[in-house]
Amino acid sequence: MIREIRRDELDALLELYLHLHEDGIPEHNAHLHEIWDTICSDENHHIIVCEVDGRLVSSCVCVIIPNLTRNIRPYAFIENVVTHADYRGMGYATACLDYARDLAKAANCYKMMLLTGSKDEKTLHFYHHAGYNCTDKTAFIQWL
Repeated sequence: MIREIRRDELDALLELYLHLHEDGIPEHNAHLHEIWDTICSDENHHIIVCEVDGRLVSSCVCVIIPNLTRNIRPYAFIENVVTHADYRGMGYATACLDYARDLAKAANCYKMMLLTGSKDEKTLHFYHHAGYNCTDKTAFIQWL
């Protein structure tokens, strides 16, 4: 089942993020809960999940960003695409990205952007197959 995350699923999401690039689950403190509340309250911040047998197995984040160019149309940014290692190759991440695309279309976005740090050809092929290209723009990142 593809859907948006529920407020009570923070722990399940953080556990899934261990399959992304996280070394551990953050400490449950006031800062974590403040950030979680901010995310859950933001109508433009969508955490999309795939649930299989009651377990979150895949997810992505889609943030709709208001914009003053392109005829005042927003754009979408995709981040934190992850699938549990035991569930990869089953189409769950593709389904999450398709849901994100539907959200972006419904918001009248003119584009979607996704960055990946992966150099793995399988991962890059996955993003190409999902409809993304790496030829239209050049991304630069400054780590803070």
